[in-house]
Amino acid sequence: MSYYTVKGLVKGGLPILVVTCFMAIIVGLLLGYQEDILIEYPTLLILMPVLLKIGGDTGSMLGSRLTSAFHLGLSQRVLNNPVVKNSVIAAIIVALISSVFVSVVVYFIDLALGYGTSTALIFGVSFIVLILDILIVYTTAVGFSALSHKIGLDPDDVVIPIVASMGDLVGVIGIMIAIIVFGIAVI
Repeated sequence: MSYYTVKGLVKGGLPILVVTCFMAIIVGLLLGYQEDILIEYPTLLILMPVLLKIGGDTGSMLGSRLTSAFHLGLSQRVLNNPVVKNSVIAAIIVALISSVFVSVVVYFIDLALGYGTSTALIFGVSFIVLILDILIVYTTAVGFSALSHKIGLDPDDVVIPIVASMGDLVGVIGIMIAIIVFGIAVI
């Protein structure tokens, strides 16, 4: 029960908080790098926080579901595991529906405000961020869920903070990739 002492909670949570703080600093630096583009394309500013939330939230949901499954003994392995497979598929479906919905809403907001952002850019940014979330954030969620269970770390201290921060980082990187792909910026 020493884990639930103040010392145990600080010892378990502080290292992860330091890591996620550094991740947040990187996100801030990347956003600063994009400042001129974001001012020129305000629709991206509307789209960005929602896309970051979708990646972090669906990844955290996935990680939470998997850590519960591992803890309950429903699974000990990651590969060829129906619990992992179904959880990942469900997260992808939720993220896909959310991304399409958000893209449609942002498109109409863009029209109403008269910004004139192309439909291809709005949906393209969402698509690129979604693909990166699936590849990176969800892989991180699965990996950290299994790892935290295997080495006995509290998943509440590890999985959700890391995955949520990874969602922010991957989302901003995805937006940067999208603006390069769409020719808005060059490296």
